[in-house]
Amino acid sequence: MKKSLLIVLLLIMVLPKQTYAQNKGDAAAGIAGGLLAIGAGIAAVEQMKEKAELTATQWILTNRPELTSFSLKTLDFNGKKLKDMSAVSVISFKIQEFTPADKPELDGKKQVLFGFTSSGWISEYGIDFEKVTWYLIDDAEWLNMMVAYVKVSSGESDEASLEVTLKEGKVVNKGVKVKSKLVIPFFKLTGDMYVVTDYSSEMKLLYNERSLGIFLKATSDLVQIGRGDIIKIHDFFFDED
Repeated sequence: MKKSLLIVLLLIMVLPKQTYAQNKGDAAAGIAGGLLAIGAGIAAVEQMKEKAELTATQWILTNRPELTSFSLKTLDFNGKKLKDMSAVSVISFKIQEFTPADKPELDGKKQVLFGFTSSGWISEYGIDFEKVTWYLIDDAEWLNMMVAYVKVSSGESDEASLEVTLKEGKVVNKGVKVKSKLVIPFFKLTGDMYVVTDYSSEMKLLYNERSLGIFLKATSDLVQIGRGDIIKIHDFFFDED
């Protein structure tokens, strides 16, 4: 009896330690696997970014041969996860010309290239650029778009005044701010309400709470540019040195 009791006690003492060690090993393996998955996700996004910038550069070389010295950088991808990118409906690229020299400065004309995406543009195989529509604009075109957008978002109609205000201010969630003052408030809408203006032969602009909607007539795709991206583009054209 004493010998059997001793064996039972030894088993009770040893088995929890073995189980704990096994669980600890499984946890460590799980953490390592998670870190690898995170690393793979970051690498995949970085690869997509490089591919997107390469494809955008090829588009510029094919469609804008007059641009012979320029910088091209995406406004997207940084800090985003794969699942975030799959929901993106517009990829934006900052383009600025420069004069070739040793350590040149970016001091030439600024433009933004939009890549409007269609459903399924990202899959397990990467980016399908057949599902991306390209649209290049300069600061004048962007200002025209913002004037049209603010008009439909607020009811303001004085285009000359709006141009001055937009150059001085920024489009935020509630309207247009100059410094810290809200000078043009936007209509308060619910998430399922839209106000539309027929901007050009290529697109309609839609005001919806917190976003700029663009309806592409050629593909019948409705894409959205978030308020944060609107601010980045506006700053690129009018605030950066």
